[in-house]
Amino acid sequence: MSNDLVGVWEVALSDGVHRIEFEHGTTTGKRVICIDGKEILRRDWMFKLVGKETFCVGGSDTKATINIDAVSGFAYEYTLEINGKSLKKYMENRSKVTSTWVLNLDGTDCRVVLVSLISLPPEKDTMDIWCNGQKMETAGEFVEDGTETHFTLGNHDCCIKAVSSGKRRDGIIHTLLVDTTEIPECME
Repeated sequence: MSNDLVGVWEVALSDGVHRIEFEHGTTTGKRVICIDGKEILRRDWMFKLVGKETFCVGGSDTKATINIDAVSGFAYEYTLEINGKSLKKYMENRSKVTSTWVLNLDGTDCRVVLVSLISLPPEKDTMDIWCNGQKMETAGEFVEDGTETHFTLGNHDCCIKAVSSGKRRDGIIHTLLVDTTEIPECME
């Protein structure tokens, strides 16, 4: 990256945390977007200095847009939107539907993400489990105090238990067990 670096954002998606960097050369009109250190977009000699750049990020090709707005004179403001929402709003909404655990198994760092999407009608509800960007094969079952979703990581038996908190505000509590050992949830 050059001296024209004007924005850096960290975006947590199901397949990992991605670093988005944006360069904006206000004298040359240059725009460069890098994701995780890899250049994905370059425009040189753009005569319109304000506007937006839309691109995809992550393994699921999540839509992202960088907005470039003039504040005053030659000062600019840069904002990132994910799926049409401000990064802050996107992350607030995401924290309501995901749980994340980070652990090391057999010398390999694993990032396990549970994505629960509640929809109307309820039969369209989904609960996907991802590990290091790969959607896992799962088997779910109802148990006495809630549900258990089973999957494997390497030679390890894993289970995400979902039980009611008993409080409407707190909703359902998800717990990851790897070989019967509880793994603490990571807050993103």
